[in-house]
Amino acid sequence: MPRHIGIVAVSAEGAALCYRTICAEGAAIFGAHNHPEVTMHTIPLAAHMKHIDAGRWEEEGELLLESARKLADAGADFFICPDNTAHQAIDTIRESLPRPWLHIAQEVAAAAKQRGFKRVGVLGTRYLMEGPVYSKKMAAAGIAHTIPDKDDRELINRIIFDELVYGRFENSARAEFARIIGGLKQKGCDAVALSCTEIPLLIGDADAPLPTLDSTRILARAALRDAQA
Repeated sequence: MPRHIGIVAVSAEGAALCYRTICAEGAAIFGAHNHPEVTMHTIPLAAHMKHIDAGRWEEEGELLLESARKLADAGADFFICPDNTAHQAIDTIRESLPRPWLHIAQEVAAAAKQRGFKRVGVLGTRYLMEGPVYSKKMAAAGIAHTIPDKDDRELINRIIFDELVYGRFENSARAEFARIIGGLKQKGCDAVALSCTEIPLLIGDADAPLPTLDSTRILARAALRDAQA
């Protein structure tokens, strides 16, 4: 039997895309209409944002741990979290986790290395772009990374929290992301990581001036890989 996947959800749109990807792509591995057992737990985004906005990463870690424990009680064999920003809190709870946890940035860095990219632009929330989550994992994989300028970081952050997390995917936002990715290309990036789990719902390879690393689907596929172990 495949191993049971536990999804620690934070924002609904990204978590839903991750869940759908596991179920849809599981059939290619496990057979028609088949996929691993999946359980998801979600504490409201507002509770997470209260701690993230204040930079209280230990408290954010406790929220993630609360979800993880409930998923373990439901039978999950390992955890994923389709929220890049929240991963800044993972190290604060790693010793308390009841099951293994796949790290989204580590999986994205591994995918970038496998595809031969040398410098990756990172797009996500302001907290994610300016924080340590991707810098550490990219460096460990021998890959340089670049983030947009401050004004563009603020614009990306506004689009994420005012539009994408509410399921709004506007052409105007898509054009801004394409412009920003073009700027990263001019800075020497050969790929861009879509490191907010809602961004792949807005833009992908067809619209972007650089190859994209879809963090949401990369994580879902890593979960399918580990569910076979």
